Amino acid sequence: MRDTILARIEGEPMLSFRHTVSILVVCLSLTSVAYAQKRDTHFPTDDEIRLVLTQAERAVNEYKPLLDRWEKTLGKEGAEAVAKDRETLRGIDAGIIGFRKNPQAFNSVLGFAFFEWLDDACRNALLSAVSTSNTAAVELIDGNNANAQSNIALAKDFSNVSTVFYTVSENAGALYTRFVEGEEQLAKEAVAAATECGDILKNSKKSVPKP
Repeated sequence: MRDTILARIEGEPMLSFRHTVSILVVCLSLTSVAYAQKRDTHFPTDDEIRLVLTQAERAVNEYKPLLDRWEKTLGKEGAEAVAKDRETLRGIDAGIIGFRKNPQAFNSVLGFAFFEWLDDACRNALLSAVSTSNTAAVELIDGNNANAQSNIALAKDFSNVSTVFYTVSENAGALYTRFVEGEEQLAKEAVAAATECGDILKNSKKSVPKP
């Protein structure tokens, strides 16, 4: 790009202010086009983001019925016990809806928030698995085998959905890492391009004519 622009101004006796600005505009325009093209190469694509959204939706749909069962098991304390879990799922649902409308919004701070919700859901489901296992152990000691077996099965289901959320969060995290690394790379390239534009004007050895 530098050689092309220099070739066009070579031999000109003197650059007017208007010509100087024109060269700078052309240089920055070419840089902007290159930036946009490389942005598409570096960042997660719409299809990759939509795949993670589909995975997240499936995990949420598996989790919700388990929370309903656990809330019912706990009785009066159930709603409070699963409140944090439901709040996390609402965040994930909101992210799924929003990113489906505009997948590239994931390539921003919103993508990190979505990753954190998935990570929270993974941890919450695992904690629920531990809680239901402990409840089942107490019920076995009390001789309430039917409820104990039911909660053992529920604990297994919570553990399984936690694994699903772990996988989805890893996938989302990998995409977001690509976005961050792409931003860093493009920032370096933008600085280099801006420096090159400055050098083009400096090395032209032309001066703005005095009025």
